[in-house]
Formats: sequence, structure tokens, C-alpha cells
Amino acid sequence: MNLCVEVVLKHEFRDEKQITSACDYYLKADRFKPGTIISNLNVPFLKETVDYIIIGELNAYKNSFIDFFEVSIKWFVYTLDRNGEQIEADCDENGEKIQLAKVRLLPSADYFDLWENLIYNTNLKENLLKYASTSMLYADKGVNCNVVSCNKVVLLHGPPGTGKTSLCKALAQKLSIRLNRRFKRGFLLEINSHSLFSKWFSESGKLVTKMFARITELLQDPDIIIFVLIDEIESLTHAREKSMSGVDPSDSIRVVNALLTQIDQIRRHSNVLILTTSNMTAAIDRAFVDRADIKLFIDLPGPEAIYKIYFSCIEELFKVKIISPRVLIPHDYDADDDIFVDTNALLQISKMSVGFSGRTLRKIPFLAHALFLEGDTVDLNTFFDGMVKAINSLEEDNKHFEH
Repeated sequence: MNLCVEVVLKHEFRDEKQITSACDYYLKADRFKPGTIISNLNVPFLKETVDYIIIGELNAYKNSFIDFFEVSIKWFVYTLDRNGEQIEADCDENGEKIQLAKVRLLPSADYFDLWENLIYNTNLKENLLKYASTSMLYADKGVNCNVVSCNKVVLLHGPPGTGKTSLCKALAQKLSIRLNRRFKRGFLLEINSHSLFSKWFSESGKLVTKMFARITELLQDPDIIIFVLIDEIESLTHAREKSMSGVDPSDSIRVVNALLTQIDQIRRHSNVLILTTSNMTAAIDRAFVDRADIKLFIDLPGPEAIYKIYFSCIEELFKVKIISPRVLIPHDYDADDDIFVDTNALLQISKMSVGFSGRTLRKIPFLAHALFLEGDTVDLNTFFDGMVKAINSLEEDNKHFEH
């Protein structure tokens, strides 16, 4: 069984084998669960060179703790870029500056552990990794995309707050790590589709063409992989609606066609992946939907996913001693209730929270403490009481926004 283990270095270190050997010895000397992020390593050499060790998931693994003598480890050693995002801009015909894209070098410190903290009802993260690896395999083998279609386009759609944009960013980060032996650098170009439409509408088609020309220029370097993230792709539909209503019909169609044409052109490059999101499934342009290889609906989390989200929040608050003393809570939603303290309370809170987005769920522990608890440190049962009050309060607040 293969296990992916990432080693995040504090600084560049030439002897990767020395690092992985030391980490291998460290892991075999202790017990760790799949999905664990290890920090504050107590071995002098590792403490000096390594920030984190990230142990990958093992979905089919039956044991709670990993036997590192029976798994085959795939090592990924890297440093994080800490320079943040850069803005790619251009000027319209009136000389006004327009932001075309945000550019970020990967792997980025801003996206550290983002992948690990995105929790869903299904194995969609694993499916996205499989899709990406298959796309790269077909590109490497030189498969003719006119015979076997592979557009390298992913579409994530669903309600707001379900983590679609975050998942795109996390996927780009994870792939830049997993493919670091093939590509020396990764770049994420983040485009909000609203920025493609200049108020001088006749300029918008030119802006689209200019932006993709720069992307194509970057793609000429085979040592670079580019991830293009287009948020709110349904904005293209609004452009078509304008054309149907007779408002600048030729210009609006030109913008849409420019984007679709550019997507068709860059798909021939083996070092690009286009990631798109939409909050309005029914409004997505059909011409674009047909170009997406994989279309995943990202739903609101169910009770099991909610439990895991709350578990990660409570573990974080245990770590910083906002909740104290530490109490043993099972990682799994369906664990044996008799073994653990306070399991049932978290199960009930998870069931109460069905209908909230992931974005809202991660706010509830903070709101519980801010609005319903006293003191810097509280015990777990008191914190659970505060969470129940926060959930009830949010439900009442949401009624004011119902139409």
C-alpha cells in the first residue's frame, strides 16, 4: 500500500535523501494516524531543517494507526513560497487600470494545510487527484485529444460557502507538490470572470485574448505547470443574456467566444489545468459545460462531514488551550460511544447543524466563545453548550434573510 508523506522544509536543503531517511526513522519510532500534520519535531536535525511532516490519507486502511513497516512511502520534499500574490493588470482604452488575474507561486505558505482541512461527504478530493494524474498520463503518452477528448477543464458547482474556490486552490497546491519531480515550479492564476468584462464592453474580448496570450507564453516553459482558476463562470451566461436582449450583441458574443476559443487553444499544452467554479448550476453556459471533463456538484456537508469539521476545530482549540482540559474524542462519526467521553454531545451538535455551509460551520466555535461563553479558557461541556446556543442563534438570524 502506497502512502504519500510530505516534508515541508524550513529552508532549502540539498541532500533530500538525508531528510527522508531521518523522517522515515522518526515515523517508525512512534505511532501516527493517517492525515496527521506533525510539527515541533523533537529530533535536533529535523527540528533545525523541517517545519512539518504531513502524512497522507489512507481511505482503505483499517487500522487507526499506520504501521510504517508495511506501507511504501512516496516522499515529497519542498519549501513554501512566502511572497504572496502578484497582480496581473492591463489598461483599457480609457487608460484605466484593470486587474486581469492574481498570480501566486506554488506551493504557497498561504495555502498550507488547506487541502487537509477541506472535508466533504464523498471522496471527491481523491477523485480530483485521480483525474489530474490521468490527464497528465494522457498528455505524457501523446494521446490525440481530437480522438480521445481531454480538455483539462474541471467544473465545481453548488451552493455558496461549500468550499469550491478553496478546493480549486488546494488542488492546485497539492498537484504542484505531487508533481514536483516533473515540474520545478507551479503557478496559480486566479481570474474572477467579472474582471473579464470591461465597462468599455468592446474592450473585453481584447482583454481576454491578452490575458490568455500571457498564459500561453508561460506555458512554453516545460518545467512550469499552470493552474488557471476562473471563479463564477456563470457570468458568461449573463453575457449571452445581454446578447439575446440586444444590448451590445456582437460585443457580448465576442467576449464569450474569445474565452471559449482560448480554452480550446491552451488545452493542447500538457502543463496546464483549468479550474472553474459556479454557485448557479442552472445558469452555467452550455457551451462551457460541454468543455468540462469533470463536473462535480459540491453539496452542503452531511452529519458525518460536519462531525469531522467540528472535530478539527475542537482539536485546534485543545492545542492552544482555549478548551481545557483535553478530553478524548473519536475522530470517526460512527465510533463506539462507550469508549469515549462526550461523543454523543458532538454527534447531536453535528445533526443540529445540517443545512449550514462549511464556511458557516467553521465560524460556530468562534461565535460560541465570543457571544455565549465567559473567560479565556473553558471546559469541553461548557464549550458544547455555547455551540448549541450559537447554532440556535444563527438559525434565528437566517430566518430574516429567507425570501
